[in-house]
Amino acid sequence: MDLDELRGALSEGALTTDPATVESYRRDWTQSEAAGMPLGVVRAGSADDVVATVRWAAARGVPVVPRGAGSGLSGGSCAVEGCIVLSLDRMRAIEIDVATRTAVVEPGAFNAEVKAAAAEQGLWYPPDPASFEICSIGGNIATNAGGLCCVKYGVTTDYVLGLDVVLADGTLVRLGGKRVKDVAGLSLLKLFVGSEGTLGIVTRAVLRLVPAQPPAATLVATFPTVEAAARAVVEVGRTLRPSMMELMDNASINAVEDYQAMGLDRAAGALLLCQSDAPGAARAQEIELIRAACESVGAKECFVTDDPAEGEMFAAARRAAFPAIERLGALMLEDVGVPVPQLPELLTGITAIAERHDVQIPTVAHAGDGNTHPIILYPRGDEAAKERAAEAFVEVMHLAIRLGGTITGEHGIGRLKRAALPDQLGPDVMALTHRIKDALDPQGILNPGAAF
Repeated sequence: MDLDELRGALSEGALTTDPATVESYRRDWTQSEAAGMPLGVVRAGSADDVVATVRWAAARGVPVVPRGAGSGLSGGSCAVEGCIVLSLDRMRAIEIDVATRTAVVEPGAFNAEVKAAAAEQGLWYPPDPASFEICSIGGNIATNAGGLCCVKYGVTTDYVLGLDVVLADGTLVRLGGKRVKDVAGLSLLKLFVGSEGTLGIVTRAVLRLVPAQPPAATLVATFPTVEAAARAVVEVGRTLRPSMMELMDNASINAVEDYQAMGLDRAAGALLLCQSDAPGAARAQEIELIRAACESVGAKECFVTDDPAEGEMFAAARRAAFPAIERLGALMLEDVGVPVPQLPELLTGITAIAERHDVQIPTVAHAGDGNTHPIILYPRGDEAAKERAAEAFVEVMHLAIRLGGTITGEHGIGRLKRAALPDQLGPDVMALTHRIKDALDPQGILNPGAAF
């Protein structure tokens, strides 16, 4: 297809068909073998470039796959054959408005960059995926990302006050703004958060900021089994609201220690990392209550520190789990979630699935809200193990559904989990989903094959 007309409608250098560049934009973190070959890559420098690209594609029925930093874990930004990959990675502007406690952000800005800009003004942007240093705000919005602090502070949608969105016909609409309360009209803003680029492409976001987080006290509890750690999570959640409650099983602990020695207990069946940022004396009181809850269900040891740097060291160990486990083989990543009381059954069920399919499934979790990351591990190049891993991948999702949970808490459906979505939502909700998609994107050109 002749791309000269598209090139002429864009800013200088925005469109590339260079084979090496195109190849580098074909896949997200999953490195999916099913990724197609794009016609070209548009690295948009402005909303005008996004509008021009979508209008050109709509006129020709060409698929458009939006892409942020490429750190997605469910195949949501992998290219489809004959598409235009529309990358937002050049759109990085950040503007902090202290008076309204908002950040006006372009989609390519990294989560860490928004946090840093807010911190310079004594403010804080809470959503914090483990990959916060390398993931983009646009991608966070596309998947409604969460992270380590979401047990107390919520997920991305709780901080999105406004969006500029390019629709499937190239129309640019502005939704919401620097207003905390606004119920004028339908809640269209929230429709686009978590829609994985299938309904529109975000070119600008207004994000709510909060006062800087107080220093946190940290508790690290070790348990003989992952089930005991999960029961501690349930016990803590009955009456307390920690600002962080993360779980690592024995396999993930040892993977991290092999990757970068952090002083974690290699013999522990599981570890809970809990933090409290309650004000004043209440912080120490909350940590002591968390300690008592952990000990009541069999914690072997509880270590407490009020040194923020020491606490951050433990948080860094938790964040290191993905790259540490990735070194050990090929991965299939889950992010299934369940109501917190079902967490023990989910984790013991995952262990049983690993044994049944003869694969390793190291697991970390945003345990305080029931969101887990079972990481199915198998030797690279072993096709039989790959097939067993794929069977385990499906079975973990079905286990979560059976327990009243979800197949994705924050990574999105993407292309990897699409087949399991009807099992969770059912036919009526799937039909409603398709009606909304058809209304906003009748040609089906926006990220086809992703989500639903």
